[in-house]
Order: sequence, then structure tokens, then C-alpha cells
Amino acid sequence: MAYQDFLTYLGHATVLIEVEGVRVMTDPVLRPGAAMLHRMPRAADLREYTDVDLVVISHLHHDHLDLPSLRRLRDDPLIVVPLGAEKWMRTKGFQNVTEMAPGDVLSYQGLTVRATIAVHSGKREPRGPVALAVGYVIEAGPATVYFAGDTDIFPGMADLVAGELDVAMIPVWGWGLVLGDGHLNPQTAADAVALLKPRYAVPIHWGTLAVAGLHRLRFSRMENPPHDFEKAVNALGIDTEVLITHPGERVPFEP
Repeated sequence: MAYQDFLTYLGHATVLIEVEGVRVMTDPVLRPGAAMLHRMPRAADLREYTDVDLVVISHLHHDHLDLPSLRRLRDDPLIVVPLGAEKWMRTKGFQNVTEMAPGDVLSYQGLTVRATIAVHSGKREPRGPVALAVGYVIEAGPATVYFAGDTDIFPGMADLVAGELDVAMIPVWGWGLVLGDGHLNPQTAADAVALLKPRYAVPIHWGTLAVAGLHRLRFSRMENPPHDFEKAVNALGIDTEVLITHPGERVPFEP
């Protein structure tokens, strides 16, 4: 059976990837906010996105690993977490969970998932466990998709995929007005795309979460990053199409 592949960006680092009939979700935040952060008002109706087969978690920060959101998912999907987080996740009631370190490979429902390096803090603040931060390369049929998680550029990024990379989901900002360590900005994200050379680049980690109160406002650092990223990619002459998608927009792609 031939399947159509889709991406649905749900905001921040949450993306629903539909490949070869399998539904994979990255870093689910399916609530109006996480910790001290609130969701901007244009968010999708997140109640529609609880049916998934596989979850991949990049790191333990509250805006990427949101326990209440994981509890909303139906049918007990497999949850993949970075090395150092599995035992802690089990204490929180999640039993269908496995951990991966960079280089580890998982086969699941016809997909191949490989954990990659990410240059970012993995500690769960303020007093949570310390685990790695990772990204993931997902291979499904002819499609290869890279989810960077939160990361800075790192040696070897150009060699993450042996063959062609179809889609790179690249963070282009932090949250709110702040861009801390271990994040890409629009220009460095474009530099990462120049190394990765994907057919499509999807900017993520922008325009979704802000400190309570500010989330009701519109300001440039929430709106501009994906457009600045697209301009930076074009300025570098990269043969990559940038797909700026808004929360809930289901975008088809062909490997």
C-alpha cells in the first residue's frame, strides 16, 4: 500500500509526522502551556492530536517533556526518551518507554529511529534528573526525516544522514523574547541547513510559548524568526525549500 506522508506543526517543538501509515509525535505539548509558559492564542485545537503510535522526546526541559500532555495520548504509545530518563519516566507511571543515546537505533512498526547528538542541556529543572539531549533521524520507506530537538551546530552535522535527507525540522528560536545557550537563531539555523542539505526545511520552536501575560501580545521576536530563517537560507543559495507552517496546518511532502 502506498502512503502519503504528512507533517503537522503544532507549535514549539511538537510536530506530528505521518510516514508509511505510522504517526510519530515529537516533544508533545498539548496543553495551553507548560510550567510558567503559556501558549499564544493562534494554537491549533490540540484535542485532535492524541492518537499516535510513537513519541520521541529530545530532552527533559518542561517545554519539551510535558508529563500531562503525555498522559493525554491514547492507546499507550511507545515513548522514546534520552539516555538517563527511562527510570525516572517509569516512576511517573509510564511503562511503555525506552531510552536512547546518540548512535542507538530502534526499529518500530517498520520505522528506523536513530538518536543523534544535540548540543543542549538535558537537566530537568529545578531538581529533576539529568539526562542527555538528543535529536532523531527517522527513516520510513523512502522518507528520511531529521528532528533536531534543541541544539546548537555541532561537528558531524553534515554527516548525520548517509543518503538524501528529505525533511529537517530545525529550531529557529527559543521561547518568548529569550534565546539561551544551546539554541539556533535564524542565521545559525540556516547555517545548519547548509550542512544538512535537506530537500525541505521546517522551522520549529518559534511563536508558540511565552511567559504568562506576554502570550497575549504580538511581538516581533515571536513572529519574525521563521521568515528571517527563510531569508537566510535563500541568501546562502541553498537548494532547500523552506516550509513555514502554522499550528495545525497539515503539509504533505514527497521523498
